[in-house]
Amino acid sequence: MFLHFQLNALSCITAAVLALAASMAQAQELQTVKIAHAGPTSGGIAHIGKDTENGVHLAIDELNAQNLVIGGKKIKFELVAEDDAGDPRQATAVAQKLCDSKVAGVVGHLQSGTTIPASTVYNKCGIPHITASATNPDLAKPGYKTSFRLIANDNALGAALAIFAHDALKLKRVAIIDDRTAYGQGVADVFKATARQKGMEVVGEEFTSDKATDFMAILTSIKSKKPDAIFFGGLDAQAGPMLRQMEQLGLSSVKFFGGDALCTEKLPELSSKAASLKNVTCATGGASLQKMQGGAEWKKRYDAKFPGQFQIYSPYAYDATFVLVDAMKRANSTDPKAYLPFIGKTQFKGVTANIAFTSQGELTKPAVTLYTYKNNVRVALN
Repeated sequence: MFLHFQLNALSCITAAVLALAASMAQAQELQTVKIAHAGPTSGGIAHIGKDTENGVHLAIDELNAQNLVIGGKKIKFELVAEDDAGDPRQATAVAQKLCDSKVAGVVGHLQSGTTIPASTVYNKCGIPHITASATNPDLAKPGYKTSFRLIANDNALGAALAIFAHDALKLKRVAIIDDRTAYGQGVADVFKATARQKGMEVVGEEFTSDKATDFMAILTSIKSKKPDAIFFGGLDAQAGPMLRQMEQLGLSSVKFFGGDALCTEKLPELSSKAASLKNVTCATGGASLQKMQGGAEWKKRYDAKFPGQFQIYSPYAYDATFVLVDAMKRANSTDPKAYLPFIGKTQFKGVTANIAFTSQGELTKPAVTLYTYKNNVRVALN
C-alpha cells in the first residue's frame, strides 16, 4: 500500500516535471520577428504615411492570428514603426536604425525621395524592403536584390495620364509644375515626354517645393499662357491649396492632372472642396479598391480597425507584409539572408493583385487606374 502510494506520488511528480518542461520548451520555441514600417507619420502628408502603417499593422494582426510555425518555432510578428518625416536624410537614419536593430524586413518608404537613398542602406545590411508607394523608376536602376516595388512606376503613371489627356480629352496645350522631389520631377518628366510624343504643346514649366503653400505667382504666370491643362508632379498637401488658388485666379475650367501622391481620399478636404476639383484626373499604380480581387472585404476589416483613416496605399502595404512572410514560410526561415532569394520567386495571390516580380524587383503585371472627383468623392474612370 505504501509502495503503491510512493509510485503514485512519483508518477504525479514526473508528470508535473514533464508538463513544466514542455511548457518551458514551448516558451523557448516562441520567436519574435520584427517587421518594420518606415514612412512619414508627421508633417503635411502624415495621413498618407499613417495609412500605410495601418496596412502593415492590420497584416501583422492577421498573421499572428494564424499561429505560424517557421523553422520549428512559433512566430510572433511585431510591428516596428519609424517616422522618416518625408525627409531623405531622416530616411537614411531610420534605415540604419532598422538595420542595427536587425528587423527581418521593411515595408517602406513612402516617397521616392526617401525610398531611393534608404534602399542603399538596406542593400548594405542585407534587409529586404518593399515599397507600397514610391514610383520613381530610378529605384530599380542600381539593381539591388533587396529592393521591391508593389505598384506601377512613373513610366506607367505619367504616360497613362498624358495619353488620356490627348486621346480622351483632346487637349492641346499643357503647363507643367513639379515639386523638385525625385517623385515629382520623375512623374512630370514622363508626362512631358509622352505629351510631346502625342503632339501636345508644353506652354510652360514651373517648379515649387513639397513644403510650399502659396502658388499664386507660378499660377499667374501659367494663366497668361492659356493652357488647357496643368500637370502637377507633387503631393496632395500642395495640390489641395493649388486647386483653391486656381479657382481664385479664374482657372476653374483648366484641367488638372497628377500622379498617385495627390490622388487621395483627403484631396477634397485639402482643396476646401474647390470647384476646380471636378477637373482633376489622377493616376494610381494599381487597380481601384472596387476592382481589387479582395478589396471589398479587406476594406471592411480596415475600416473596423482604423475608421476614417483610409487614403490610398494601405492595401499595398498590407500585401507587402504578406509577401515578406510568404517568402519566410517558403524558405522556412525568418533570417533575411535565407529568405531574401525567395521574394524574387514570389507567386502570391494578394488583395491588390496576383503578385510576382521581375529580376529588377518590379511587378510583372503592373496596373494603372485613373480617377477623378465627383461630388467631392474620388471615383475610378477605368
